[in-house]
Amino acid sequence: MTYTIAYYLSLALAVIFVAIEAWALINALRFPANAYDAAFKRTKTFWTLMTAGALVIGVVTGFGRGMGPFTIMLQVVGFVMAGVFLADVLPALRQVMGNARGPRSR
Repeated sequence: MTYTIAYYLSLALAVIFVAIEAWALINALRFPANAYDAAFKRTKTFWTLMTAGALVIGVVTGFGRGMGPFTIMLQVVGFVMAGVFLADVLPALRQVMGNARGPRSR
């Protein structure tokens, strides 16, 4: 019974992590490349690859067969990669674009 609870808890956490990582990737793709330069952040290619890598890590480790400490650590690393984009880069991009929703809300 304990294994079943741990399994479903781990699965729920994986779904949440993957959703956040996908959201970060979508937002990284939404903004034009010159907005990254104007916000004094790394390039659009860098952040697209970083958030795509986070999503791949999340999908592979979250829905794979293992549930050991290394797998959990990789899930957290992927989540942190997406979290850095969402917490630091996305607000700067929104500020540079002059609105709170992104480039298409005008």
